[in-house]
Amino acid sequence: MATTRYQRPTNPHPVAPGDKAELLKQYFSDYERIANEDSHFLNVKLERSAVDELLNEVGGLLLEKSRALANSPGKVRDFLNANELPDCIRGQLPDEYRAYCLVLNALKQWVAAESAATDRYLLGGTARNQCRKTADHCLVTGESLDETTVELHHPVRDGRPPIPLSKAGHDQIEFATQDTDDPIENALREIKRDGNRSWVMLRRGCLALLGEEADDATSPVLASSKTFARKASELTDLDYRELIEWLDDCSLAQ
Repeated sequence: MATTRYQRPTNPHPVAPGDKAELLKQYFSDYERIANEDSHFLNVKLERSAVDELLNEVGGLLLEKSRALANSPGKVRDFLNANELPDCIRGQLPDEYRAYCLVLNALKQWVAAESAATDRYLLGGTARNQCRKTADHCLVTGESLDETTVELHHPVRDGRPPIPLSKAGHDQIEFATQDTDDPIENALREIKRDGNRSWVMLRRGCLALLGEEADDATSPVLASSKTFARKASELTDLDYRELIEWLDDCSLAQ
């Protein structure tokens, strides 16, 4: 059976440019009412068990394809040959496992890009920027917001736009002020809180400093994101790619 070629979903009925601002105002108004009635609905996640079968299929395909790539002529095999292991670990990492790790990393980057694209399905390429411009206060705390202080949060990851929150509002619904067992997260929380920044800004700053495409943030937000990334790298002794991988591993800023 031929493998179905992936094509990113596109909206067959996009919102007209002149209607986007009004749609967001109504959307934010609905969520402000929800926040006042039951804030639980501002942070709803699908149970992992609901997609276990799909994830097992993806994992099986990942193992199968990475094994084939490790044992067949091509770019992956060439990469493995060009990047030999140090003698001390040569016998500990089989080529099939190395290929699996490489493909897994590529998959993480692909998922990050496709996840970012979901914000653009309804409102187009400047969706997040439009959300920032339309927001003037936090839907949880009522604090005044501007484009440099708003944090965008997805109440449900099903394609609906993110909602505007302040740092305090975001912390309130994510329980982000609690310490965790992760020393990296605990270390970064202070500079995150002091700079009124978000994990999304850390990812954005790391991508920008790596020379990779970030989202459509304003210049002040991008500058603050880069500052966050530099401070985080200095504090944790992780490079920018490692910080992105840590965010992925912790399911932060997805």
